[in-house]
Amino acid sequence: MKQSSKQKIDWASILSPQSLVYTICGVALAAIALEAFMLPNKFLDGGVTGIAILANLGFGINLNLLLVVLNLPFLFMAWKMIGKTFAIQSGFSIFLLTIVLHFLEVPTVTEDKVLIAVFGGFLMGLGIGLIIRGGGLIDGFEVVTEYFHKNSALTASEITVFLNSLIMLSAAFVFGIEPAMYSILTYFTAIKTTDYVVEGFEEYTALTIISKEHELVKELIVKDFKKAISVYKGERGYLPDTFHIHHPCDIIMTVVTRLEVHRMKLAIQEIDPKAFFYVQTIKEVKGGVVKQVGKKHV
Repeated sequence: MKQSSKQKIDWASILSPQSLVYTICGVALAAIALEAFMLPNKFLDGGVTGIAILANLGFGINLNLLLVVLNLPFLFMAWKMIGKTFAIQSGFSIFLLTIVLHFLEVPTVTEDKVLIAVFGGFLMGLGIGLIIRGGGLIDGFEVVTEYFHKNSALTASEITVFLNSLIMLSAAFVFGIEPAMYSILTYFTAIKTTDYVVEGFEEYTALTIISKEHELVKELIVKDFKKAISVYKGERGYLPDTFHIHHPCDIIMTVVTRLEVHRMKLAIQEIDPKAFFYVQTIKEVKGGVVKQVGKKHV
């Protein structure tokens, strides 16, 4: 009987140069964010890291010990729910972070609290994003968020906001309102930076077009913009004043980067000024022809 992908440990992936470089660089950046910006000023991040910082600064418990102990239950959940490879990579990232924090000594860069919150959050988010791209994580909250998302009516974002709100309220109680407010700014900067690193600056967008000149639009997208298309058979018309008037048409969908959307819309409007289209942000694209790199299709 074959083992499932969750049961197998992919050592080739764990020990690949790309994964190791992402993880090591990510851990180094996260450690610098903590040592040089966040810890000296009692600024928190979200998740397990935020709880560990809160307990360390508020009660003097060793931060490295907290990072390991608090993440252990989540690593166990990851082992059971997501996969052994992911759990091992995450455990390695967390262990490496504790080692770096133990030996790293970085002086405080600035005393300006806004700069500390923004750049501390940026470096933390950059580090987390690189670690995720390397196949792991340094914060077990992502695992529990995914678990509750699958077993409740709440979305992952709602669960994350709720759990981190409790952490920030605790920070306000222990350290005061001002550090808690700066911690929120730090956390917001970190998650936005993480999104950019994980999803990429070249975010993909689905553009759907309904036009009476559908043949010309298809030719424009494929031949001029070198994009693949999907075509659905549908009808256009059904307007409030002329509901009884409708015509068969091809509904065209293509995937482009957000930098290309505006140029493509302008070109389509030159063919059909009354063309109807809508844009949807998509999180992931795999397979097919999305863009060309040299002679290869990606």
